[in-house]
Amino acid sequence: MFKKFDEKESVINCIQLKNSVIKGIKNQLTSLFPEIKPWLNQIIPKKDLIKIVRCHEHIEILTVNGELLFFRQREGPFLPTLRLLHKYPFILPHQQVDKGAIKYVLSGANIMCPGLTSPGAKLSPAEADTIVAVMAEGKQHALSVGIMKMSSEEIKKVNKGIGIENVHYLNDGLWHMKTYK
Repeated sequence: MFKKFDEKESVINCIQLKNSVIKGIKNQLTSLFPEIKPWLNQIIPKKDLIKIVRCHEHIEILTVNGELLFFRQREGPFLPTLRLLHKYPFILPHQQVDKGAIKYVLSGANIMCPGLTSPGAKLSPAEADTIVAVMAEGKQHALSVGIMKMSSEEIKKVNKGIGIENVHYLNDGLWHMKTYK
């Protein structure tokens, strides 16, 4: 999604949000990520300037005072950016890949089932379509944000194919876009 993302070419426009829209987004975020509820007013303060940056490919990025916090494609769910995930790592459930998968994840590849079931990997219980943080063996911070394509049980059984779709990873276009004014 953000492999060839460039701020100058990809951004279409930016709109300031009304309080009613912000309230709806906050409700959506608390239903998607229940762990975020006590921190939500700290992440999205009431008095701050909250905008949606619209980009090509129907991507929308939620910003607070220019800081990129959440993104979504089309009318899908909002996903946290890695910068936000590094500040609040408990927002998403974690799945850990082995050391051999790190370079592939950082180049934007989807996470394959064998990378989640091999020694060094830790597969936490999760259902299909769950938004997860992809961690790496021996690393403290998340490498990417992904969406489970199969449940943890299916991944263990099948051990073939794509286990997690890689949506946003370190050093992609969204990572390089630090703020938006």
